[in-house]
Amino acid sequence: MQVQLARWGNSLGLRIPKDIAARFGLAEGGRVEIEAEGDRIVIRTDRPRYDLDELLTGMTPEAMRDVYDWGPDIGREDGTP
Repeated sequence: MQVQLARWGNSLGLRIPKDIAARFGLAEGGRVEIEAEGDRIVIRTDRPRYDLDELLTGMTPEAMRDVYDWGPDIGREDGTP
């Protein structure tokens, strides 16, 4: 499929046909990565950027205890004097 380039400020822009945009989940305001690889221009969907607060939602010290098995306590790890 061929598309026509258009001037966009000091740059050039191209339109991505609706069916291709839908196939890759692209929408207005979305972001893509663009780079040159040899004699090709490669456009990739942008990788999601995660916020640490989002990733840790719901994580509590109690929940983390179930994730790791450190083995039995040795010494005073349980907090008793």
